[in-house]
Amino acid sequence: MLEKLAEINERFENLTHELGQPDVTQDQERYRKLSQEHSGLQEIVECYHRYLEIQQELDDNSELADAANEDQEIREMASQEIPELGRQLEELKKQIQLLLLPKDPDDSRNIIIEIRAGTGGDEAALFARDLFQMYAHYVEARKWKLKLLNESKNDLGGFKEITFSIEGKDVFSRLKFEGGVHRVQRVPKTETQGRIHTSAATVAVLPDVDDVEIEINPGDLRIDVYRSSGPGGQSVNTTDSAVRITHIPTGLVVICQNEKSQLKNKNQALKVLRARLYEKELEAQQSATAEQRRGMVGSGDRSERIRTYNFPQGRLTDHRINLTLYKLEEILLGKLEQVIDPLLSHHQAEMLKAS
Repeated sequence: MLEKLAEINERFENLTHELGQPDVTQDQERYRKLSQEHSGLQEIVECYHRYLEIQQELDDNSELADAANEDQEIREMASQEIPELGRQLEELKKQIQLLLLPKDPDDSRNIIIEIRAGTGGDEAALFARDLFQMYAHYVEARKWKLKLLNESKNDLGGFKEITFSIEGKDVFSRLKFEGGVHRVQRVPKTETQGRIHTSAATVAVLPDVDDVEIEINPGDLRIDVYRSSGPGGQSVNTTDSAVRITHIPTGLVVICQNEKSQLKNKNQALKVLRARLYEKELEAQQSATAEQRRGMVGSGDRSERIRTYNFPQGRLTDHRINLTLYKLEEILLGKLEQVIDPLLSHHQAEMLKAS
């Protein structure tokens, strides 16, 4: 481990030197990539330096404690500090092991989330709206940026489907385990006999990619334009600003209608299409390791049931890690870290076992 850390430290020092060179600062793209790598290594380098400092302190104290020619009081003080220094060293070692784990290359990306109402009709659409609001509260708390790309509402104000992007620091790393089937158990407002119904909504979390990474052949696209509409087919815009893009080779269809400009809706639809194509490409690459990925908190497959929201009991259960919290109201108001942090900890623990 120390050899690996020494190599990382050397690379960090070389990057620090390189970033100070005039030719690098004038090349914005190169400077951005080097700065990103430098920033990614900084935490582990700081931990490494701290590890070396504590190890030196521990060695010095052990030497003092064993020194026969040293004052008795000093020897006792040195002995008393040894257990605490040992504990600090072990904690740092665990932290460093986590930092050395292979990084998901998508962790620093922005994301696109698609929520679709599943079984349950109007109640499922209302639950899809609840999920959207939960993520919106979480985004606001973390000072990220949310942009609505497309929505299709029912007459009760629920979402048959909704697509939105989230931009900010480490967005994908925090929300990548939200993909899958979210199930709700509650008494619908339309239920006259007080019976609990079970409904579901699916969530897809897509890394946001640019056109350099996923090239789309314009000849593979069929683009249709039409007027945006609200609940019940009510016209919203009087111009043909809504855009539907069909990717002919895969059959993927993307609709965007939230912008007033047809060009903006087209660009947003292409953005979502690139994200979906990237996801399909990743799924193909990772099929060989699907079993391993499922063991590490789940595959992210939107057909996999991941969570149940039980309103009568105020309970949320994440089935992948057997986590149950009786804080449903808090979580729906954006306190999602109570679920996300245990998911990330479990994932890291599984990766440590596999390493």
